[in-house]
Amino acid sequence: MTIQWFPGHMAKANKGIEEKLKLVDFVMELVDARAPLSSHNPLLEKTVSNKTKMKVLMKKDLADPEITKEWISYFSKQGIPAAAINVNEKADIKRVIQLAKEQAQKKMDRLKQKGIQPRPARGLVIGIPNVGKSTLINRLANKKIAKTGDKPGITRQQLWVKVKKDFELLDTPGILWPKFEEELVAYRLAAIGTIKDQLLPLQDVAAFVITHLQNNYPDLLEERYEVDRDTKEMWGIFTEIGKKRGALESGGNVNFDKVADLLLRDLRTGKLGKITMESPEN
Repeated sequence: MTIQWFPGHMAKANKGIEEKLKLVDFVMELVDARAPLSSHNPLLEKTVSNKTKMKVLMKKDLADPEITKEWISYFSKQGIPAAAINVNEKADIKRVIQLAKEQAQKKMDRLKQKGIQPRPARGLVIGIPNVGKSTLINRLANKKIAKTGDKPGITRQQLWVKVKKDFELLDTPGILWPKFEEELVAYRLAAIGTIKDQLLPLQDVAAFVITHLQNNYPDLLEERYEVDRDTKEMWGIFTEIGKKRGALESGGNVNFDKVADLLLRDLRTGKLGKITMESPEN
């Protein structure tokens, strides 16, 4: 399966990032803590390959904390400092600021040695759509500057933002790569709401999530929907959830589209529990 998805504004944004790279000292890439590898854009990796980088794993409050620790260690072994955060926790925001300052320090030291007047460090914030870039920017600046929303594609323009007196960040639009050639990547991103729901059949995405829960979080599936863990047939699981949660048509039959929508909303809002869609091992 190959999913093509590369709107014109994303191509333009990628070109804009290339042009701005010479102005920045480091790159801050935001990924989703629930799928840190799948939400990493290989297209951006090529674009920023020569810059000092750091990772911010967003939405840690929705992810499995034990697997998040594994991801932090995974990136650290690659020489990429990383922090997992909840944007509503002040300590996490301070951690991002400290990590960013550390990434820029070498460049600042070199400028000082050359006798160049000290200036705020400059960072570039990159990531795929709906990963939370604008929300983090607003928290770092401690005021509402960047537009936010719960749908992909809110940020369309580049924006410089001052973070206290420590550094400046350039916010950029979320960019996806031209096509998803790995089916798992597409389904993981669809499950957590990174790509628009219209790109994949919601019932298929919900079935993918159910299979993941059966294999990794069977207790959560049982606790939330009272689904018998011995039920293996997907039709039976959809039917059980639909009847228990009232996802019915006027005639009383289970509406599978409603079941899929209900399950994905529960996953994305954390009502299903703290769930990560991939680990460093798989």
